[in-house]
This record gives sequence, structure tokens and C-alpha cells, in this order.
Amino acid sequence: MDLSYTPEEEEFRARLREWLAKVLPGLPPKPSPDDWPGRRAYDLGWQRMLYDAGYAGLHWPADAGGRGATPTQHLIFLEETEKAGAPYVGANFVGLLHAGPTIAAEGSAGQRARWLPPVLRGEEVWCQGFSEPDAGSDLAALRTRARRDGDDYVVNGSKIWTSHAEVADWCELLVRTDAKAPKHRGISWLAMPMDAPGITVRPLRTLAGSTEFAEVFLDDVRVPVANRVGEENDGWRVTMVTLSFERGTAFVGEVVACRRVLGELAREARKNGRWDDAVLRRRLGRLNAEFRALWRLTQWNVSESERSGGVPGVGGSVFKLRYSRARQDLYDAAADVLGPEALDLDSRWTLDRLSSLSYTIAAGTSQIQRNIVAERILGLPKG
Repeated sequence: MDLSYTPEEEEFRARLREWLAKVLPGLPPKPSPDDWPGRRAYDLGWQRMLYDAGYAGLHWPADAGGRGATPTQHLIFLEETEKAGAPYVGANFVGLLHAGPTIAAEGSAGQRARWLPPVLRGEEVWCQGFSEPDAGSDLAALRTRARRDGDDYVVNGSKIWTSHAEVADWCELLVRTDAKAPKHRGISWLAMPMDAPGITVRPLRTLAGSTEFAEVFLDDVRVPVANRVGEENDGWRVTMVTLSFERGTAFVGEVVACRRVLGELAREARKNGRWDDAVLRRRLGRLNAEFRALWRLTQWNVSESERSGGVPGVGGSVFKLRYSRARQDLYDAAADVLGPEALDLDSRWTLDRLSSLSYTIAAGTSQIQRNIVAERILGLPKG
């Protein structure tokens, strides 16, 4: 992996910086965290601006509506937008980072033409219907059933931790289409319209007070067979593609954000006198080294995904496992630097600390990631 930048890449960075400096001051104020219709409109508006400027789906293949940019250009884009304080993907994250790349990799020509352009143009929001109340970390234990009825599947069951379900147009949905098959082989991946009759969405309030997750109940919901991505009962393989993107590249921008937060903590420690504590300095120094290493691992994972046809490999599990822990360590250190301020329930530090607790669960628990690393990278026998 070549970590240097070509003149063309530096020119790309300069043009991006110039564009960000021009458009960011004109953005409207961010909506309240509880105003989900407002947040949807804000996030879709930013996505449209990216699209009009040629930055939407930067790394997606050209035949999927993207620019076919190199992995390095993609990383430059993520690094510069985060440094500039540009909006995050927000409500667009499932469509842009999970469902969209999966459809680009596994969908038919018609499916790519139908679903990918609206995601890139900021017209449609996706949610993820994978987890279920009784399955725990064993995703393959899902029980939501899909019975074939002519040109439709009739779906019954429920999902939990469904991201942005209350404002989504589509759901990437895992269903069991063969109850008699081994549990990993009887699953199909469907694109379900969220306005279909029989869908009930019940928002869930998190520890941090937000409601970006929901329970979704499905009662005789009809989903066209044409909305299945991949073959019937081959959904587990398609799901592994989705999770590869979720673990391998979806957290890239957050590594840059954590490095920025660490710099803020170091500056605050110098201001409030905590920098005199040698133990704290070593702690912040170790975190700096850790996030620099995670950034290099990110570069390696993205480069590997390019060589393997655009789908990240199991190295994403190594990244996800370590990043989840490092993010929690970062906000533990913030408590030492900030003191009582870190306990203020209205402080962004407190909300970010509470949010960091979820990262050892989201996108596959740390226990699952350790199993993947042990079996698929180290070659250890299954327990």
C-alpha cells in the first residue's frame, strides 16, 4: 500500500477544500435532534449538494452512478469533509454505506437503476431491518418469515434496532424464505417499501435520549419478488457483503472525527492545567498512536476492497473490534480531562460518551468480531 499522494490527488484535495470553504458557511442551522422530519430534510439537502457538485457516491462504480474514484480519493474526501466540519451522512447512512453498496455489488441492472440514483441524489432514505428481538447476536437465528404468493412475498415478523425506520422510504430486510433449510441457507435479502400496508414503526429511545432506532412490526406485508437482491435463500451471502461494508468502510469518517476530538482534549488539558499530569499525557499519546494506526488500517482495508472488486474483506472485523474499544477509551479520557463538565447531561461530551457504549454492539458485537478474526484470519477451529 502506497501511503504517499500523487499530484492529481493533491489537486483533488485542493479543489475539495475550496468547495467546502465556499458552501459550508451557507448551510442552514442543524435541526433539533428530536426533529426527525427536519433532520431528514437537512441530510437529504446536503446529499443533493454533494450530488450537484460531483461528490456523491465518489467511490461507487461509474455504472452505479458514482465517479469511480480511487480508494485514496475517497479517503481524502472523508478526511477533508470531517476536518471542515461538514455534515455527516446522517439519515442517509444506511442507503449510502450499507444498502447502496450492496445493491451496486449484488443487484441486477434494473435494481441498480431503480434504487441507486435516488440515494445519490438525496431523494430516498433507507433503514436496516436485520436484528430481531429473540435472535440476539446470532443474526442467522432470525424468524421473520416470507411466504411466496405469486409475484409477492408475504412477510410476517418483527425487527428491532431498525435505524431511521421512522423517516425511511425503503428497508433492507432479511427474511426466512425456507424454514426447513439450515439457518444460514434459508434467508433472503429484500428491499421493502416502508409505505407498504401492514408495517408498524415504534421508535425506541436510546440511553442518550435519541430515537434513531425503532421496532418494526410486519403483518402480512407484501413485497414484490422483483425486490429480492440475489437468489432466494442466498441472502446470508448477500448479507455478508452488507456487513463487510458496514464493518470495513462505514466507520472511516468517524476515525477522523475521533482524531479531531483527541486534539480538542489535548488543547483543553493545556488550558485547564491537566496537561501537567504525566499519566494523562501518556494516555492521550497512546490514543493518538492508536487512532493513527486505525487510520492506516482503514487505508489498507479500503485498498484491499478495491483489489477484491470493491467489497471489503474480513480485515474490517479487525478494525471494528479495535475501533469500538478505542472510541470508548477516548471518552473515558475525556472525563479525566474535563472533570465535572463530562457529567453534564446536556454536554455533547456526555452524549458522545453514552453513544460510544453502543459501538461494541452495533454492526456485530465484539464477541462476534473475535470469532470472525479467530476463524477466518487466524484459522482457529470453531468452538
